[in-house]
Amino acid sequence: MSAQLRAAGALGPVARRVTLRAIRPYHSQLPTGGLQRTEHASRALRRSMRFPANSYHNAVIVRNASFIRLLPKLALKFARIPALFGTMMIGGVAWIQYQAIQVSNSAQEVFGNVRDTVTTTASGLWGSAVDIAEQTKRGWDNTKEEFELPEWLGNLFKSEGGPEGGNNNGSGPGRPEPPKKARMGAAVGASAAAYGYDDAAEEDDRTPEEISKDDQMMYMTKMMIEIRNLLQKVGQSSTVSLPSIVVIGSQSSGKSSVLEAIVGHEFLPKGNNMITRRPIELTLVNDPKVSADYGEFPDLGLHRITDFSLIQKNLTELNQSVPERECVSDDPIRLTIHSPRVPDLSLIDLPGYIQVAGENQPRELKRKISELCDKYIRGPNIILAISAADVDLANSTALQASRRVDPRGERTIGVITKMDLVDPEKGAAILSDKQYPLRLGYVGVISRAPQQTGLFKRDTGALLRQISKNEKSYFSTHPEFGPDSGVNIGTVTLRKKLMHVLEQQMSSKLQDTTAAIQRELEETSYQFKVQYNEEPMTAEAYLAASLDDFKHAFKRFASSFGRPQMQQLLKEALDQRVLDQLAAKYWNKPIEDLSPAPFEPENIADLPKADPDSQFWHMQLDTATSALTRLGVGRLAATVVANAIQANVDKLVNKSTFAKHPSARQVINEAAATVLADRSYTTSDGIEFSLKPYKYEVDIQPQEWSQGRDHVAGVLKMELDQCQRAMGNLENSVGGKRKLKEVMNFVDKARKGEIVVEGETRNGAGGFSAALLQKGREAVFLRDRADIINMRIMAVKSRQCKSLENKYYCPEVFLDAVATKLTQTSVLFLNVEMLNDFYARFPREVESKLGEQMLGGGLERFASEDSRIRRHLDLIRRKELLELVLSKIEGLRRFHRADDDVAGAHDYHGHGHRAYNGNLGKKSSSSSGSGSSRGRFGF
Repeated sequence: MSAQLRAAGALGPVARRVTLRAIRPYHSQLPTGGLQRTEHASRALRRSMRFPANSYHNAVIVRNASFIRLLPKLALKFARIPALFGTMMIGGVAWIQYQAIQVSNSAQEVFGNVRDTVTTTASGLWGSAVDIAEQTKRGWDNTKEEFELPEWLGNLFKSEGGPEGGNNNGSGPGRPEPPKKARMGAAVGASAAAYGYDDAAEEDDRTPEEISKDDQMMYMTKMMIEIRNLLQKVGQSSTVSLPSIVVIGSQSSGKSSVLEAIVGHEFLPKGNNMITRRPIELTLVNDPKVSADYGEFPDLGLHRITDFSLIQKNLTELNQSVPERECVSDDPIRLTIHSPRVPDLSLIDLPGYIQVAGENQPRELKRKISELCDKYIRGPNIILAISAADVDLANSTALQASRRVDPRGERTIGVITKMDLVDPEKGAAILSDKQYPLRLGYVGVISRAPQQTGLFKRDTGALLRQISKNEKSYFSTHPEFGPDSGVNIGTVTLRKKLMHVLEQQMSSKLQDTTAAIQRELEETSYQFKVQYNEEPMTAEAYLAASLDDFKHAFKRFASSFGRPQMQQLLKEALDQRVLDQLAAKYWNKPIEDLSPAPFEPENIADLPKADPDSQFWHMQLDTATSALTRLGVGRLAATVVANAIQANVDKLVNKSTFAKHPSARQVINEAAATVLADRSYTTSDGIEFSLKPYKYEVDIQPQEWSQGRDHVAGVLKMELDQCQRAMGNLENSVGGKRKLKEVMNFVDKARKGEIVVEGETRNGAGGFSAALLQKGREAVFLRDRADIINMRIMAVKSRQCKSLENKYYCPEVFLDAVATKLTQTSVLFLNVEMLNDFYARFPREVESKLGEQMLGGGLERFASEDSRIRRHLDLIRRKELLELVLSKIEGLRRFHRADDDVAGAHDYHGHGHRAYNGNLGKKSSSSSGSGSSRGRFGF
């Protein structure tokens, strides 16, 4: 028992006991045990003790609870938590250990690759630095012999090392070193990166002279590829062309892998079912200035795509755009790739040969692929025939196709892929070029990079490095492919061969191409003089002249279209509304059926003799006037004038040179509609606001009444003429006036009740067809309408309608005068709010919209829409391209002459050097210096 409860003494209020009794049954239902059992015992103790009521407010009530029974359960619960965390920790540690093992394996492989790369790079840099130092020393030795040094500088060199020092002797004390070829350039030229030495596992073993030669060859190849691209734009003549490298092979020969190895990126479409359906004209541009490789689709306007997976996606979509029923297309896809690590090459990738068409492929697929390839492998193009090493060369589709167009093998390079899938002896025998000889030989490659496993994805930009490393690891372990084997192996070797062969083939064709270009230029110049009198023309000048002519025509229209013209247009529109009100309130109604005509107590024929105070005729005129003023004159006026302006603009376009250009015509019309729409709502609101007083009362002056009287007579006469023309058309449609009159007599009798017609049927009535009865009702209506109009014309011209006081007898005159007042008021706002704004904004809007359309090649498309201008521009463009090609060829001549002069100067000094003979890095001694390369351009 708690001591505090004992000290409470006399506490024991009745209310407390009552409350405890009330909740007692609830507690009796709870299970005994735990906190509830302890609390129940405490309350029972309080009930057994009686406390004084006067001490209740001083009592401190404390709840006693015993946790002894709870400790085991709490301990068990708390014990489970560490076990749970422990299990999770063990699982996490196991997973981390597994991932660490994977990362370790990948990291070891990456570390090995990085170590090899760093070692190769360091060796290359050290060798480059040594070469730079040696060449700098030789260059200084050559230079200081040609120039006289100042005395103080000569003394300085003598003090550093005189004749006795031997530091500047080449072959002995006191003997100067023979001068070498001066100023050879950098030791590591641009050709090193183009060949792939920077990314490959091979070392650049070329001499500085060979590097200089290769750099010169790269420069000339680049210029000739530019000339070739220009010649492609010139057009149709096959004689005006330079060769490209055409890649052919079966679908499983590894053709795509070879191209990707040459480029150094995975970018070609991949798939199992005929992915390549169009030729891909691939131009590689060696650009040392770019920091990241990128590709361009010039025909599509896509530039500087650095993500080669996006290039692959675009190529896939462009190939898949060819319908399956067409199999393949000869429309090429042009792709240009810029990189400091690619050679300057012009390649054409064609669809792979197939032996048998698949189930879902057209039967003529094999034939169409063969025809497409035959079109491209004709001379002077170079054929890159891809064959797999595990397939007998006798069954090579690529070699069979090349033999048909190049039987002597003078333009064919054989590439043997998958060299690691055959025995080294067999592979070396294939490359030995004995069974199926080619003048340009074979090159064996393993162009597919090994599959990389682990957490890290392979860098596609290092594709050449991985392939070269894989090739070196394989070829270096087999002596059949050693240095003395005489076979060409490796992707780097293939790159070098392609560069040299392309340069040689282009050089051999350049002289013939130059003569053909000169003949083409002479013919083009003659045609330009005869047809166009040598008149210059550009797309910009044509657009400017067309726009100026259109502006002058628009200015003439603006001076002839003003307030009088708008007033006439709007008055004609309101005249039709006046006629509508007259027809609704005064004239006869169309005949719907053949039932008797209802009786009309007030007839228009009785109007001239009607009571002047007749409420009926007063109400008719008042309602017609109210309907005319409340019909929405503001919107009607804005619409009528806008339509008239739009129609006149369209006429101006039809008479201008823009009539031959649908896109420009649409732009001009849209410009006019835009300007008119901008002011249409504002103008209509302003007109409605100005016409608001006329909606309650229209004050007509005598002069306005007189003018309206004269004008409405002409309007009624034109309406009468229309009724008579319509009647004539009905007579012609039923077969003559007599036939129509018979039908009209039947309709008149039915309308008068002389003939009872119990409803018309589809077969008609009274011996007339339903269609004939319909025309008869129309003829009766037109006859009655013409009679009414004739009567009203006579009434308007009568003395009764001469006075304004008789306006209820002459509703036509009054409504016409009201329409004239509405027209005059509306024209004021139209002239200020719409017409003047249109004349100011429209020319600027046309210039702006045409300028937007001419962006992105739109100007050339615009000029080419006119056949006469297109022929003129094509002739000028052809002439300019031919002149540009000749200027570039002349630049090649000057470069070659300068190279020959330098080589001849060194030959004059009698110092032989190792000259490149154009056969893949092989060297030969030449007493004539550059004689092996002299004249290769035919200059």
